[in-house]
Amino acid sequence: MNLQEWFTVWLHIDKILLGFGVTVFFFVTASAIAFVLGCYFVYLMEGRSNFLKRGLRAMLDVLRTLPFLIVLYLLYYGLPQVGVRFDAMTAGLIALTFYHAAYYTEIMRGARAALPKGQVESAQAHGFTSFATYYRILLPQMVLKSGPVLGNQLVGCLKDTAFLSIITIYELTAAANALQAVYFIPMPSFIVVILLYWCISLIIEKALRMMGRFAKLRGLSYE
Repeated sequence: MNLQEWFTVWLHIDKILLGFGVTVFFFVTASAIAFVLGCYFVYLMEGRSNFLKRGLRAMLDVLRTLPFLIVLYLLYYGLPQVGVRFDAMTAGLIALTFYHAAYYTEIMRGARAALPKGQVESAQAHGFTSFATYYRILLPQMVLKSGPVLGNQLVGCLKDTAFLSIITIYELTAAANALQAVYFIPMPSFIVVILLYWCISLIIEKALRMMGRFAKLRGLSYE
């Protein structure tokens, strides 16, 4: 590496920042929707098992056994063969969201199974509906107790955004790859990318520490 290579990266920093913006958009949007879906799926699986609950569980299990890249290929390249076509942005967002929703569901389901059953009985005795019991009593505990695992899943979602370049989405890794392909400066390009990914990871880590302190105040510390 030399100063000329770094200067070349600086001249094209707008392209890298554009890719960084796309990465942040997919990461934040997919993570938020996937988390909400995961919490909702756990609620749907409450109570006695039936055909719909077993079908939902089977779908989530299949998603968790597949590599993310396969899910992405199926949505973008496979579905058009049966008459369903998504543009790259839509396919990428759907794949990222539902793939990680399956993992969020399993994380939250594990936390739910660890909660005392007496809480539900007590809430019902005080007139809480099943949804109010889940939303106001169970869910906050599930989230606070799952802090580190949720953090790992967020990092996993962030890393999976790099696969979106496979379906022509110009995210951070694709921006760096395009730059090094033209000017053959792989080290400076990808060092900048690593630093930007690291910045997002530091924000996630900071948020988890704040969540851990709050959980400790509520007597739900996972430390």
